[in-house]
Amino acid sequence: MTSKTIAEEALEAPLGTPSFHETFKTFGYIGLNSFGGPAGQIAVMHRVLVDEKKWIGEERFLHALNFCMLLPGPEAQQLATYIGWLLHGLRGGLMAGTLFVLPGALVMLLLSYIYAGFSDVSAVQALFFGLKCAVLAVVVEAVIRIGKRALKSRMAIGIAAVAFIGIFFFGVPFPLIVLSAGIFGFVRQWLAQRGATNAIQSAPQSNASLRPRFASSARVLAAWLVVWFTPLAAIYAVQGPGVYIDIGLFFSKAAVVTFGGAYSVLAYIAQQAVGTFGWLRPGEMMDGLAMAETTPGPLIMVVQYVGFLAAYRDPGGLPPMLAGTLGAGLTTWVTFAPCFLWIFLGAPYIESLRGNKSLSAALSAITAAVVGVVLNLAVWFALHTLFAELSVKSAGPFRALVPDPATLVWPAVLLSVAAAVATFKFHIGMLKVLAGCAIGGLLLKLVLGA
Repeated sequence: MTSKTIAEEALEAPLGTPSFHETFKTFGYIGLNSFGGPAGQIAVMHRVLVDEKKWIGEERFLHALNFCMLLPGPEAQQLATYIGWLLHGLRGGLMAGTLFVLPGALVMLLLSYIYAGFSDVSAVQALFFGLKCAVLAVVVEAVIRIGKRALKSRMAIGIAAVAFIGIFFFGVPFPLIVLSAGIFGFVRQWLAQRGATNAIQSAPQSNASLRPRFASSARVLAAWLVVWFTPLAAIYAVQGPGVYIDIGLFFSKAAVVTFGGAYSVLAYIAQQAVGTFGWLRPGEMMDGLAMAETTPGPLIMVVQYVGFLAAYRDPGGLPPMLAGTLGAGLTTWVTFAPCFLWIFLGAPYIESLRGNKSLSAALSAITAAVVGVVLNLAVWFALHTLFAELSVKSAGPFRALVPDPATLVWPAVLLSVAAAVATFKFHIGMLKVLAGCAIGGLLLKLVLGA
């Protein structure tokens, strides 16, 4: 590092350039090209903003990324919001975060229309059959990628194993797993450092403007809570309790507990949407994930599809497509409004969070637990993709999802193996694998009658 502090670099980076118009065009380009999940999206931002435009330094980019990793919600979208805020303040953050989400939201809404209107058509069913098999390979690849990064000690492996056993065999809620892992990591580090001098240190703040101010934070919190919940309050005033309120409250809660990215929370959302609310059938969650994988923007955009189908099937007196549109819009709103809140509220505290060893330990423990949760997602999806019939075996708090071997779907096995070989052996890009499996689904289901 140079002699400049990161705080000084943050102040110098946005001075004079770029213009708001140029920033708008650049984040529009990023939003349209943000395929490949968070890893691919972050890589695109790094290449454009750090390597090509040189609008932000490497250290500052990584510092912003580490802050976003501490937050619930899609870290790539929050990173875009943060950098937009750094360059142009509030309007820059709103612009960058919105452009990152908007293209994927529009495409996902269009795909939801097609799915709701034409999902009974055999060709559409065949396409989604193939996409499910590709998504299975993508999720398995995510388990391996996250595991390599997070499981660097026996303790981390143990946390991941406990998280998997807890959620898969005992139905422990995802938020409780995240909370427990974070507390465990925090307390373990605190106990280890208790006898040391300056055990928990924060990075120095060289500029008073970066220090947290309570009055400003209170205003930001109040304003964004109003933004977040005003649509829910308006719907309740007009219609009272119903599916829209259920959608709004459920996805508001999900937005608060989505530590570790979309893969970590998808199992929780799927279990609630399928088992608790009855909005979807198990296979339909896989269809939604397949659609989200093919669109730019955050993978968590799959929740828009869930909200669409929930309202489409329980329209409450509205035309079903209009109801679905309202459900999708409400879901998107309550999912991403909190992301802006976290950034605009937390940005002044970034420097005080840096160097906090106990918080870092809590994040590491959460990341390890996320590996176990994503593994649960992979197993859950695999069972529902490869077998036509499943049953739940339980004894006290223990429960297990058991497939019927006689209902093994051989075409799904064939496509899943092909997707895995393409992904892991030949390192073919995700979009090509998805397209190939969709075509394979058409061939197997239509041409061969499989």
